Amino acid sequence: MPKPTKGARLGGSPAHERLILANLATDLFRHGKIRTTVAKAKRLRPVAERLITKAKKGDIHNRRQVLTVVKDKGVVHHLFTEIATTFAERPGGYTRITKIGPRKGDNAPMAVIELVSEPLNSVQVSRTDAPAAAAAPAPAAAEESEAAAETEAPAAEVAEEAPAAKADEAPADEPAAPAEQAEAKDEAKKDEA
Repeated sequence: MPKPTKGARLGGSPAHERLILANLATDLFRHGKIRTTVAKAKRLRPVAERLITKAKKGDIHNRRQVLTVVKDKGVVHHLFTEIATTFAERPGGYTRITKIGPRKGDNAPMAVIELVSEPLNSVQVSRTDAPAAAAAPAPAAAEESEAAAETEAPAAEVAEEAPAAKADEAPADEPAAPAEQAEAKDEAKKDEA
């Protein structure tokens, strides 16, 4: 069973806290970012992320559940049509909280909570994609080994040519390899012609 949050509630009563969070979520979806206290931003984040997850599912049941929190139908429509499609590939982490310093009047710590607008990087891998990402480097490693083999092959040809040149200079008492002897004969014929 989920435990209630300890400490004082934002509005004094549970109903008032729900209303505050619903209004904050509505404004967040309407404007994309809002400036509020750090405590309210931290309490708003899980509510907003749950609503975005419901909007990503997109069916009528989830739309009705979101309408119980966000009362403005225009904001719900915006959430389901635009915001949900923006976060279609993102597995979570739809919001960002940035602390901006104390408020002038009462020195309350303030923060900006905003919807994340940057695309999901390939570096950020979700937990479900971790096995697939681990298997992905194997084909890349095979491509790298093929590329390395291609670069080594010309190096091997150069290495074969160098001993052939040395075979002409080698002393008579050291026997040359048969391949080197054949190459030396071919070069000698080319020089004569």
